[in-house]
Amino acid sequence: MAKKFVPQQFLNRELGQLEFNRRVLAQAEDTSVPLLERLKYLCIVSSNLDEFFEIRVAGLKEQIKLGSVTAGADGMTARQTLKLVCEQAHQLIERQYQLFNADIIPALAGQGIRFLRRTQWSEAQQAWVREFFLREVMPVLTPIGLDPAHPFPRVLNKSLNFAVELQGKDAFGRNQARAIVQAPRVLPRTILMPPEISGCEYGFVFLSSILHAHVGELFAGMEVLGCHQFRVTRNSNLFVDEEEMKNLRIALQGELPQRHFGDAVRLEIADTCSPQITEILLKEFNLTPEDLYRVDGPVNLVRLMEIPDLVARADLKFSDFAPGVPPVIQKKSANMFKAIRKSDILLHHPYQSFNPVIDFIQQAASDPGVVAIKQTVYRTGAVSALMEALIGAAQRGKEVTVVVELMARFDEEANINWATRLEQVGAHVVYGVVGHKTHAKMLMVVRREDGKLRRYVHLGTGNYHPRTARLYTDFGLFTCNEEVCEDVNEVFSQLTSLGKARKLHHLWQSPFSLHSEVMRAIQNETSLAKAGKPAHIIAKMNALLEPETINALYEASAAGVKVDLIVRGVCALRPGVKGLSENIRVRSVIGRFLEHTRIFYFRNNLKHDVYLASADWMDRNFFRRIEVCFPVLDKKLKKRVIDEGLKIYLQDNSQAWDMDGEGHYRRKNTRRAEPKCAQIGLLRQLASLPDKVVS
Repeated sequence: MAKKFVPQQFLNRELGQLEFNRRVLAQAEDTSVPLLERLKYLCIVSSNLDEFFEIRVAGLKEQIKLGSVTAGADGMTARQTLKLVCEQAHQLIERQYQLFNADIIPALAGQGIRFLRRTQWSEAQQAWVREFFLREVMPVLTPIGLDPAHPFPRVLNKSLNFAVELQGKDAFGRNQARAIVQAPRVLPRTILMPPEISGCEYGFVFLSSILHAHVGELFAGMEVLGCHQFRVTRNSNLFVDEEEMKNLRIALQGELPQRHFGDAVRLEIADTCSPQITEILLKEFNLTPEDLYRVDGPVNLVRLMEIPDLVARADLKFSDFAPGVPPVIQKKSANMFKAIRKSDILLHHPYQSFNPVIDFIQQAASDPGVVAIKQTVYRTGAVSALMEALIGAAQRGKEVTVVVELMARFDEEANINWATRLEQVGAHVVYGVVGHKTHAKMLMVVRREDGKLRRYVHLGTGNYHPRTARLYTDFGLFTCNEEVCEDVNEVFSQLTSLGKARKLHHLWQSPFSLHSEVMRAIQNETSLAKAGKPAHIIAKMNALLEPETINALYEASAAGVKVDLIVRGVCALRPGVKGLSENIRVRSVIGRFLEHTRIFYFRNNLKHDVYLASADWMDRNFFRRIEVCFPVLDKKLKKRVIDEGLKIYLQDNSQAWDMDGEGHYRRKNTRRAEPKCAQIGLLRQLASLPDKVVS
């Protein structure tokens, strides 16, 4: 029997995601942030909103389509949620473009970085643009006139398109009124004009401006009355019948191409688009006026993310840094196995390097004593030294087993490619468990030493992805603790065989024990508080949504447990509400790095239990994924996690946002206190920095 929850005690997930993007947009508004990084934050908001519409809004629309009237824990139906989402998304996007046009663009122009508008091109610039159009753009365009023989073309998800209004007769004497021009994805969306032509150090021209200026070249003898850019966002959820399929990889390969043509959920158009064209597009994509977003500027700000990489202005970017390495493995020739035997090793990314993880697997791949390597792969990227090392190990005859999660959203294609390459060299490749994404981050090496086999493991809170290890905060732990290694081996056995789950020594695992163990730990703090003893819970994660866990935290608060939650993204819990959650504080830290660590601390009568995890406190992580949560057993490393992962974030008054009971956030005010920034502090503590650090 499903448990009933009091709707007033929970906040809405989708509205919480929009709140998160407001905090990200605030980074673009912050003039203390380097200018090109502000542009990046603006683009990140667009990227986040793309996925929000592709997944969350698409899901709401699907529920409405199916006639669902079921309310979530917050008491809102899909239709009620969608109405509020549309209102708030329009406000957010309007503010985003206002900031882009009125603040970011003028500030960039003041630094010699200009976006050259076609209405202001000089004769030399016009000539350069025309030559570029004829040479690079026109040969790959396919204009499509709309008539009974030329129906409206299939428009790819998030692609750049132009609706063209025409007057006159075509080559066959037919009256043509409208056409569609699709911008191929091979074309760059921003083009750098030579300084001697642009008149500034960095002069960029939008592809949309070039097409607008020369679209008439595509329709000889006809008059162009209007040209309007538009972009459609589509439902990108993959639908694979897990009961009917026989091979997940083959099923996914057949489904992936259809992602580009799912049901439309949002239409973005230039604000100059005529009412007639707007109405035609809405009708074509079966959308309502609420799904329409008129924008003053490029319809895809995500493509401006490449601008900072094209501009060599270090003074307008975050200062570079060299990630640190623990002393025990600082030497280039350090033997990872010898170092791990001495003691557990903790890495705190990105402040500390990800290279030791790569060294570990590369040494394992070439070490004659290593007989087997097992690893989970969720996101690793299209180019990966780790995956190449696994391929090399298999080619050398080692037993290599890789659990590849083919359903990792938007990484499906890359993971399919790695799975294929691994199988080709004789590695054992499995796709986890049907109905449960394998989200655990585990790597195990089996090595023969003195005639016996010894296991070494690496467990992490983040993906085995070197690029994101420079951008996301995560912890990784190396250990050869026999009981922990035995637990990891057991989880791998579950993933590759069909045996029943056994009780583990130390690991909490989804979907079997993670939720119950988290509940037990919370309830233990509640019992201690009721007995008059000090009790404290600190949890850091990406999202907090699971209702039973939230109710347990409310009960803990009522008993007097001090609860500190550091939740980067969506939090459905209402903190600081009288009679419900007076002892709960929720904060979000938004800075240079994406906060990705999951840390769970329970005071436990001075035992100070510390766990690191791959899982957030969400229904999917507890019940529909393979996740692991592992303890930090070494006392020195445990103190490091508490200090570096929790305390410093609770003290942050520069990049922290405190949440109120209505789900709104207020940034900490530093005017009366010494500024404290967790991320800058950790950079200074763990990494090598230039003399001047830009926050």
